[in-house]
Amino acid sequence: MKKKIVVIGGGHGSATMLRGLKTIPEVSLTSVVAVSDSGGSTGRLRNLFDIPAIGDIRNVMTAMAQEETMFKFLMEYRFKQSAIKNEDVIGHNLGNLILYALMDRQGGNLTEAISAASKVLNVQGNIVPSSLESITLFARMVDGTIVKGEANIPTLQNQISEVYFEHEVRASHQAIQAIKEADLIVLGIGSLFTSILPNLIIKDIAKAINESKSPVVYYCNIMSETGETDSYCLEDHVEMIEKHGVKVDGVVRANDTIPNYLIDIYKKNNQQIVQKLSMKHSYKIIEKNLLIFDQNFVRHSPEKIKNTFMEVYKEMRE
Repeated sequence: MKKKIVVIGGGHGSATMLRGLKTIPEVSLTSVVAVSDSGGSTGRLRNLFDIPAIGDIRNVMTAMAQEETMFKFLMEYRFKQSAIKNEDVIGHNLGNLILYALMDRQGGNLTEAISAASKVLNVQGNIVPSSLESITLFARMVDGTIVKGEANIPTLQNQISEVYFEHEVRASHQAIQAIKEADLIVLGIGSLFTSILPNLIIKDIAKAINESKSPVVYYCNIMSETGETDSYCLEDHVEMIEKHGVKVDGVVRANDTIPNYLIDIYKKNNQQIVQKLSMKHSYKIIEKNLLIFDQNFVRHSPEKIKNTFMEVYKEMRE
């Protein structure tokens, strides 16, 4: 019987995870995706139509597609200044517009729109939004400053104390059901405050995770993120997840040796390696070779995630 794996997050980090996991024969995959993005094409559509943010859903959808197709290209296409002079269209992602069109056709039903697009892309697994509401993320900084909007949060030279929604957000039924049925719950990879925590601060999602008998494993970022996790160590990441109300049973950390020239490049952007500082933890630490070095970037490799995942699963289920 296939293992039911739920990946909770959003953005490029989740897409990387899902590209690796989608082809593991033993895995039945569900992605629970944040819907609080307020930037770019997604933010413009939210403001126009008062809909949940669909950009991360589209990104995850193309990552989970079985293979490269023309429709996948269309889902990822972004209108550029040189291609068109209509400012209403410039910067929009065509996939976002297609998803909105499908929502409109289904009477505003995001779940049905995701299902329709997933069938065309032959998505390998299930994609569910964490909520079906149009929601705005807020951050409270350590000095008390309040920042409104996910896209604005990393732009301040400040330190985040917490993220929250101004009103109680209802979780989607599909997200809760997937978590309840999961054999393993995966958090990450991705931006801590703007991709992972926006899912976890929905009370019903946190409750479902904490009540689950299945383990929760966090795939930790390898580099700090400017404006979000400056100077964070591994333990700081976990502490912040638990501060926002969700238990962590294990952490997966990449133990690859990063070339010095890449460390220097990241230092110029005030980023550094997320180090493990303590020798003792209340959660498991699992270290694997997970990275790829490409075009002066340090990235998690979908292929290495795939090759090591069942080992992680077994260690977390012991």
